[in-house]
Amino acid sequence: MTAEDTIRKTVTENDVVLFMKGTKMMPQCGFSSRVAGVLNYMGVAFADVNVLADEGIRQGIKEYSDWPTIPQLYVKGEFVGGCDIVTEMTLSGELDQLFEAKGIAFDKAAADKIREANA
Repeated sequence: MTAEDTIRKTVTENDVVLFMKGTKMMPQCGFSSRVAGVLNYMGVAFADVNVLADEGIRQGIKEYSDWPTIPQLYVKGEFVGGCDIVTEMTLSGELDQLFEAKGIAFDKAAADKIREANA
């Protein structure tokens, strides 16, 4: 199985996937930590893929999405974005709307608290 096959299988078999440096419980870069922290705080169930554990996946995900940086968030097989985009979407409420539209369970009150804290 190629890296691309593995990536495609991962994003199609999981509703929410974060390709990141480290794991959701132990992120290994600030950007990955921020996105994993938002998802964890909002109570979103997500699969984490540590790109540091596999160089093929680390390079392959950049080609798969045509996006040069990590972390990368996927929801229902669709690439959402990296840290800056996810942060902006969280603060604007767009991430809530995306989760609602895709049927992803999340804690709306926690999302509101993030916005209140950053207002």
